[in-house]
Amino acid sequence: MRWMMILVLAAAPVAAQDAAQDAAQDAAQDWAARDGDMPFDEATLVDRLTGETLTFFDDGESYYYPDGRYTYTYADDGGTGYGYYRFKADSVVCVDFVTGFSRCDRFVLNDDRLVVQTERGERFPVR
Repeated sequence: MRWMMILVLAAAPVAAQDAAQDAAQDAAQDWAARDGDMPFDEATLVDRLTGETLTFFDDGESYYYPDGRYTYTYADDGGTGYGYYRFKADSVVCVDFVTGFSRCDRFVLNDDRLVVQTERGERFPVR
């Protein structure tokens, strides 16, 4: 029993350090922000995306199913990527694709246009 307590006490600082590092990475992400970018609060973003199709200027389409499923249909060949989405703080939505790939994007409103910002600094306006 004593050994179990030692292991638990030793692991706690490591878990706290990991959580602090994750929070610091999230805070450090600037998302290629521009003047006029206005993030959404989580409730507004949930309402804005859930059950909706977003069409981009290349005619690709993202769909956020009410049950948490996500699809992206490519315009050029009609192929579709499948995954599951979740909302995070600071207007961020993450998708875990069935292929094992994951990505997080930030949604902002800029000059009355919905814009998707990627972690790589790309910006995709929605039609």
